Amino acid sequence: MTTLPPEAEPVPVAQPSAHQRVVAAFDRIAAAGRPEIWITLRAREEVLLDAKAVDERVRAGEHLPLAGTVLAVKDLVDVAGTPTTAGCPGFSRVPATSATVVSRLTAAGTVVLGKTNLDQFASGLTGTRSPYGPVASALGPDRVAGGSSSGSAVAVALGIADLALGTDTGGSGRVPAALNAVVGLKPTLGLVPKTGVVPAAPSFDCVSVFARSLALGQRALAVMTGPDGVDPAVRVWPADVRLSAGPRPRVAIPDEAGLAPLGAAARQAFHVAVRALEAAGASIEAVDVSTLLDAGKLLYGSALVAERHASAGEFLAGHPEGADPTVSGIVAAAGRHLAHELAEVQGRVAELRARSREVLAGHDALLLPTVTDHPAITEALADPVGVSSRLGRYSSFVNVLDFAAVTAPVAPGDQRPFGVTIATRAFEDQIGFDLAAVLTGEQEREPYPVEGIDVVVFGAHLRGQPLHGCLDCARFTGPVRTAERYRMVRLEAEPPQPGVLPGETALDGERWRFSPGAFGRFAGGLPEPLVLGRVELEDGSTVLAVLAGHGVTGEPLDRYDSWRGYLRFVSTADRRSPG
Repeated sequence: MTTLPPEAEPVPVAQPSAHQRVVAAFDRIAAAGRPEIWITLRAREEVLLDAKAVDERVRAGEHLPLAGTVLAVKDLVDVAGTPTTAGCPGFSRVPATSATVVSRLTAAGTVVLGKTNLDQFASGLTGTRSPYGPVASALGPDRVAGGSSSGSAVAVALGIADLALGTDTGGSGRVPAALNAVVGLKPTLGLVPKTGVVPAAPSFDCVSVFARSLALGQRALAVMTGPDGVDPAVRVWPADVRLSAGPRPRVAIPDEAGLAPLGAAARQAFHVAVRALEAAGASIEAVDVSTLLDAGKLLYGSALVAERHASAGEFLAGHPEGADPTVSGIVAAAGRHLAHELAEVQGRVAELRARSREVLAGHDALLLPTVTDHPAITEALADPVGVSSRLGRYSSFVNVLDFAAVTAPVAPGDQRPFGVTIATRAFEDQIGFDLAAVLTGEQEREPYPVEGIDVVVFGAHLRGQPLHGCLDCARFTGPVRTAERYRMVRLEAEPPQPGVLPGETALDGERWRFSPGAFGRFAGGLPEPLVLGRVELEDGSTVLAVLAGHGVTGEPLDRYDSWRGYLRFVSTADRRSPG
């Protein structure tokens, strides 16, 4: 993929202190005049005390990756000492401990502002099914914010919060992101623990992140990820996870039939994103997505919805006061499904997951519209089920089919309510983030997951060189220069390549990160006389690198500090030679 040139990268700015950021957040809350965003807003003095503790930790030298940021939390996720209502006043309870994700984020330096409004019990995609009032989009006071994580997305869009937690079962972390022009990250199911999160449909629930930038959202997601020893549904990264799709990712998009429901504005925005990815080096191919869309219909149109009754049915039956009528109707109907119906549809899901793999065969990701249009609040109130179903057309299948997804505006700073979604196979979240970075204009450096094995290459494995294909699943993390302790010789090999030996020269190379499985394949495939060993970099650190084995000889290249430099010399000499 094409990345930003150095001159296009954002200039670093001083990070505000936690105290300064909290003061600015409360000023924005007052200026916005949007009380419906919040169900519980913490007292300013209480939040400032948390900020003071963060600033003291920073001054003491502690590294806090989220210091200087503030967080809004969907009121489905526990924050110790703050009520959790799930959008239903009668359900309110005050947890003694925070959800795992909140504890991890605050430990990393963010400060919680409060709990945000949502579609009751996370049932809906409009943000209007709440006794605390419908939430309007940050892009238009008469338009829906999207749900169910409505308040969280708007808090980020208005600049009140840097980060916000949502949940996502059928699109609740993506639809509000699109309708408020912010970034929404929905990780692979099970990577983030759900301990302390009120369930909606546990088999398909996950915690999601809204952020003002992709880089910040990814940093928060990395903090949240990993087993907590409590949630039994947590999954771990496979050893051979891909960290990159290579320089020319293959991206599928819906064919014309798949795009038919789009309004004119949504279609135009989608094609802006397609052209941007093509310009960055991606190859685009239209595919039939009807199998995927059929899977999405099962989430609410089959016995799968019985999970919603298991989560909230007993409570709503015994406490009808304060219940949204649409939500209570959906949950009550969900309780009428029979066990054999659920077993049958689970078999259907397994079949559709297999067919979805065929749809995406030969592709690295699927680029989708997120929504067809931007409905008015009045329309959503008049037809709550129909509008919600329409908004979920391109999002409801993602968790059913076990995909990861990220939603982003179609261009840097774009304020159209039609952000696109990039879906990838489970555990290939980073490939989606890389593609989204093209649209947001950001250059990502840390992969998700962060863990991996770094290797420095110097010769034929470099980008643009004959053996670079061996690194297709690895991730480029930057150029490096060694200490003045090495030299190169030209090996008798095909294709031509150098061997790195002890010497007195600093050499230029590239650093690549592998998953454990990919590293094993790379190491096992190194041709003789190349071996892996450690080199010292100019900063004094050491890292694995591709070197020449002991006793190897070859044409000395002592005057060169890089293989590319040598190749340029040879090319120039060939052009100058007579004949």
